Amino acid sequence: MTERKRLVFPFSAIVGLDKLKLAILINAVNPKIGGVLIRGPKGSGKSTIVRALADILPKISVVKDCPFNCNPYDPSNMCPKCAERWRNGENLPVEERDMVVIDLPLGSTEDRVVGSLDVEKAIKYGVEALEPGILAEANQNILYVDEVNLLPDHIADDL
Repeated sequence: MTERKRLVFPFSAIVGLDKLKLAILINAVNPKIGGVLIRGPKGSGKSTIVRALADILPKISVVKDCPFNCNPYDPSNMCPKCAERWRNGENLPVEERDMVVIDLPLGSTEDRVVGSLDVEKAIKYGVEALEPGILAEANQNILYVDEVNLLPDHIADDL
């Protein structure tokens, strides 16, 4: 079975929006900037340019079996499990993946965004297991929030 990829308008074919293109490219180079708020009328190309950006970015290195997409070469930003494995000298399995755009649905609940405790595993097996949320999936990727002004305050605070 082949994976179907969404058809995306090429970044280089987007005419105009030069300040926006510069802003998102700078943010892609240095994610510590903290994100870009894009605003404009419906149909102005906001979603198109973000989706096009993901296609021109390089592949990311992730720990293959980590649901948080941890960078295997940056122990300061690893989840507790990957950091523990790294401290123990374990060779973390590395996988190269395309960067993707992760959409945050407007109706998302807080546990869906940040993750929650897997109650079934806790009851059945007596272990603490985290069910990762959308933010875990968005780690090292692009989080796209359409209509951010319509998000509940507590969800916006989590972001």
